[in-house]
Amino acid sequence: MNILQKLTYLSLSTSLLLAGPMGKKDPELESVIQTGKQSSKILLKTLGKNMKQHMKSGGPMQALDFCSNEAYSITQDVNEKLAKGVEVKRISSKYRNPANRPTTSELDVLSSLEDMKAQNIVLPKFLVQRVDSQTYKFYKPLVIKKQVCLKCHGNIENADLKKEIASRYPTDKATEYKMNDLRGAVVVTIKK
Repeated sequence: MNILQKLTYLSLSTSLLLAGPMGKKDPELESVIQTGKQSSKILLKTLGKNMKQHMKSGGPMQALDFCSNEAYSITQDVNEKLAKGVEVKRISSKYRNPANRPTTSELDVLSSLEDMKAQNIVLPKFLVQRVDSQTYKFYKPLVIKKQVCLKCHGNIENADLKKEIASRYPTDKATEYKMNDLRGAVVVTIKK
C-alpha cells in the first residue's frame, strides 16, 4: 500500500485531521489543538529537563536509571496536573518500555508518519484524530534532533550500557536510530 493509499485509508477510517490552514475556524478543534500543544509541551519539558540533569550528572547509565525508574511515574504525575479528560503519553512502534506500546489505531498513525518520513515528506508538527463524537487524539511526532539521544537509542557502543539496557528491557526495540529519524509521538487524548 503506497503512502497516499495509507493516508486516505487512515483519514477515512479514523477522521484524521491534518492541522493546517483552515477557511472557517472550528472552535472545538482549536480548543483540542491548544490542549494538545500545551499538554505535550508540559510532558516533553518535564521529561527533557530531568533527562538532561541525569545525563549531565552521570552520563548514559544514570539517564537509563531515570528512564527505567522515573519516566513513567513522571508521565503519570503530569497527567494528574492536566485538566479532567486529558491524558498524555509517549508511543513508538520501536518501543523500549512496553508502557509506550501504541494501540492499533495509534500504530496506524505512526506507520503513516514513518512512511512519510521514508519518502522525504516533511512531517506535520501535529495531527488531530477524531476518535468519536466526544474524543480526540492529538499526535506530536518526535524526531531525533540531538546527538545525545543516540547514546541510548542509536548504535550503542558502550558494552556495559548495552548489557544494562538488555537486562532491563529484554524486548527492547528502540535502537539503531539515526539523526532526524522519527522516534515516535506524544499522544494527548482529549475527552470533551
